[in-house]
Amino acid sequence: MTHVVVLGSANMDLVVRVARAPRHGETVTGREFRTAPGGKGANQAIAAARCGATVSMIGAVGDDGFGTRLRSALEHSGVDTDLLRTVEGRSGTAHIVVDDDGGNAIVVIPGANGTVDHLVPGDEGLIATADVLLLQLEIPLAAVVAGARAARAHGVRTVLTPSPARSLPPELLGAVDLLVANESEALALTGRADPVDAAHDLLADVPEVVVTLGSAGSFHLRRDAEPLAVAAPRVTAVDTTGAGDTFVGALAVALAEGRPVQDALRWAAAAAALCVQREGASASMPYRSEIDARFTS
Repeated sequence: MTHVVVLGSANMDLVVRVARAPRHGETVTGREFRTAPGGKGANQAIAAARCGATVSMIGAVGDDGFGTRLRSALEHSGVDTDLLRTVEGRSGTAHIVVDDDGGNAIVVIPGANGTVDHLVPGDEGLIATADVLLLQLEIPLAAVVAGARAARAHGVRTVLTPSPARSLPPELLGAVDLLVANESEALALTGRADPVDAAHDLLADVPEVVVTLGSAGSFHLRRDAEPLAVAAPRVTAVDTTGAGDTFVGALAVALAEGRPVQDALRWAAAAAALCVQREGASASMPYRSEIDARFTS
């Protein structure tokens, strides 16, 4: 079975649903509030586990009630949390506004995630056992770089989601095998106005790039292959929170299983399409049987 290790964040999502998001200085009335386990690291871990991989999570939660719930949610989805640290203080939180078009705006407060600034004993050994390492940017960059270097030293494929978008140091890019960015992240990283141009620019730094384009699908570039565009299934979005993490988790599993790139991208797109038709982040992530049914239909 494919082994995926995730080094990243775990947040409690605090979600408000509104007809439309407020503009600057404006107050609007929401109609629903809920809390749900999330964080890009935990989301990708749960997505990969539901896709059928053996998944291990490296990160941190606080010693509060949110931390207990976050650990429980991961374990309930089959994610190994032996190296998920519990630290003194508050767990990370993400404050999410979801509108009636399914769009979202998010403010992340790192909390315990901010303590994950280096690898601790056992982390590198776990990474060395993986088929693929998933990284994001919701923990301190020093730990992300250390994780990528450890993976490179042990021949483990590394997939980076550059979110939240920020300048990426050469030592990180030099250890990344596949960068998966959404359109806004790709544009922010390169300063380009067109996502395809941005993907070509990113290819100068990493050997393989996927730019996701929401309902327009995704665009894949590899230095030794022709560009590849893959359409997304046509669905009505209810909540796009977690869709990108679902895509990455599914894509990582599909590629690690040896699927051709086009099939892997289509399978990941099917997973994301199922996700956006449901409310929530990790709670909306589909299981492998559902993806297979959607993929073959």
